[in-house]
Amino acid sequence: MKIEGNSSFWIGRRNDPFVDEASSLPFLPARTYIGRDNATPKCPMLDFASSFDAGGDASAPQSVPEPEIFDAYSNAVMTVADKVGPAVVRVETRGGPKGRPGGGGSGVVIAPDGLVLTNSHVVEGAREVRLMDAEGRVMEARSLGEDADTDLALLRAGSVRDLPSARLGDSKKLRRGQLVVAIGNPLGFESTVTAGVISALGRSLRARTGRLIEDVIQTDAALNPGNSGGPLVSSRGEVIGINTAVIMGAQGICFAVASNTAQFVLSELIKHGRVRRGFIGLSGQTAPVPRRHARSAGIANAAGAMITALEPNGPAANAGLMTFDIIVRADGEAVTGVDDLIRLLNAERIGKTVAIDVLRRGLLRTFDARPLERPASRAA
Repeated sequence: MKIEGNSSFWIGRRNDPFVDEASSLPFLPARTYIGRDNATPKCPMLDFASSFDAGGDASAPQSVPEPEIFDAYSNAVMTVADKVGPAVVRVETRGGPKGRPGGGGSGVVIAPDGLVLTNSHVVEGAREVRLMDAEGRVMEARSLGEDADTDLALLRAGSVRDLPSARLGDSKKLRRGQLVVAIGNPLGFESTVTAGVISALGRSLRARTGRLIEDVIQTDAALNPGNSGGPLVSSRGEVIGINTAVIMGAQGICFAVASNTAQFVLSELIKHGRVRRGFIGLSGQTAPVPRRHARSAGIANAAGAMITALEPNGPAANAGLMTFDIIVRADGEAVTGVDDLIRLLNAERIGKTVAIDVLRRGLLRTFDARPLERPASRAA
């Protein structure tokens, strides 16, 4: 997975040939137990195939035939596919940026009136967007807004109403090992369903803009080009992620933007047509804080955000910040690198005075800056 640039990770564009992008192991009877070598337990540990006498302990585990276990797994996946599958649409674009021919991906309808969530890289710069549902109906769509920093976009279907829709779940309730189902249109094969588990939670993924996408879900549910923008669904039939990327050359390492992040972006795009973030007019890089300076200043930072350039008459320059200052706190919260500073400059701090603590020649100094709303192409 490569980002545009020299990073080893990336989020795919719709016209990239390879970008765009899950299993459960049966329990085996275990004959291991704790005890003397010549001792034989009544029931081997973890031996789910063992049976018990009718007059035995009623609370003892009963054997479950293996076919029933796999039937339950299959029924769970089929139920999710039947419930959410009709809400998944194919997204086709025409007239991409720089004369590119366009491409396709997936999306999920989240409201009956035609609101569709997909990936920003699927629809970026497209002049025309069309949706095709599971029944083959084709609908024109328009973009209500995009957020490249989280690789999400919100579309509105043109004329069709009362569409089948899916509900966004709470991604904070997820746990590793939980069953998930991915639905999409990989390589043009409509309504493809793959299943797997949540491999990890709380991952960070570098977006094409350079900003970190936080709270990303890692799964081994198979994703392929065309799955971008499709839903990652829990066994309850709730959308808990929007599929966004894979690591090329790896197997079973795929990523989805968490539904709570999608819910925040969705509300911002509906209210403002964009996601509002703060801007103080500086460029920076993560830099180490010398230990003697940290002890002298009474801070715990091992690193901070060093200013490498200032925008003339920007909020940071007007506040008195200088190049080579190392920002170690902002609004009372520790800054251990550029990513922390970008994360703290959210919509809540736009127009408000923010205290910025910096190390300048080894001394801790505080400056007051008033962040502005960040232009679309700026970082901090």
